[in-house]
Amino acid sequence: MPTALLIIDVQHALCAGPDAVAEPARVIAAINLLSQRARAADVPVICVQHEDNGEMAHGSTGWQLVQGLETAPQDVMLRKRGSDAFHQTELQSMLKMRHISHLVVCGMQTEFCVESTVRRALALGYPVTLADDAHTTAGDGVLEAAQIIAHHNTTLSRLGAYGVRTTLMAAQNISFG
Repeated sequence: MPTALLIIDVQHALCAGPDAVAEPARVIAAINLLSQRARAADVPVICVQHEDNGEMAHGSTGWQLVQGLETAPQDVMLRKRGSDAFHQTELQSMLKMRHISHLVVCGMQTEFCVESTVRRALALGYPVTLADDAHTTAGDGVLEAAQIIAHHNTTLSRLGAYGVRTTLMAAQNISFG
């Protein structure tokens, strides 16, 4: 099944400061493992960058991909303004052009951009493998980051109404060959 790796919003503004996501270094290491494997198998790597009119304004320090995230010249860079990477972007046409029918998803922030993109992918008919240890978020004052991540892993893996499913898998167990 032709696959693409989506790396969502691994940006400086989400990895630094008082509202930084939990365990960014560990998550980035897991994402780098995935991207290395994907590139070795000639699987497209799509790096999604969120932008807004504030801390993540296009071109700002906060908008930049975080130092330590490995990228390659062949990676596709995709800008987005909403939480769903498909919303008003070229993502779906890029996937169709490459005949992609399966997505591996990782990145930041679990309950916003990762969750929205996974749900939209399912609604569009793409089975998703969610790297359950390669996405993260920050606590929200009600729940700790680990609780939010666990909740979304469970919820997304239980969605069945779309005809395709989300499979949870640790990054080290995901292969692209």
